[in-house]
Amino acid sequence: MFGIREVDAAGLKKMLDSGEKVHLIDVRSASEVAQGIIEGSEFMPLHTLPLRMNDLPKDETIVFYCRSGARSAQACMFLAQNTGIEAVNLRGGIISWYQSGMKVVLPNAA
Repeated sequence: MFGIREVDAAGLKKMLDSGEKVHLIDVRSASEVAQGIIEGSEFMPLHTLPLRMNDLPKDETIVFYCRSGARSAQACMFLAQNTGIEAVNLRGGIISWYQSGMKVVLPNAA
């Protein structure tokens, strides 16, 4: 999508299972995140990315996801344009992750 790198649910699962250094970031809203997340992901609403982009790791593959893949694609494009970091978009978002039979967990109550 739009010249950004993408991975499907099976590809992301393979990356995670292989031990690849993946920094998984959920850019959905708090109410969406409360419904379930991909285990190990960091919550970073899309609108906060400009404030937090300099805190992202340079030595890990950054994978953004949202509900359907549109907001996370925006996050990938924004990051590339403003930092040169080429993040990866989860194609189809958490919907495709769940529909592929992958595990979704409730976020930790903090």
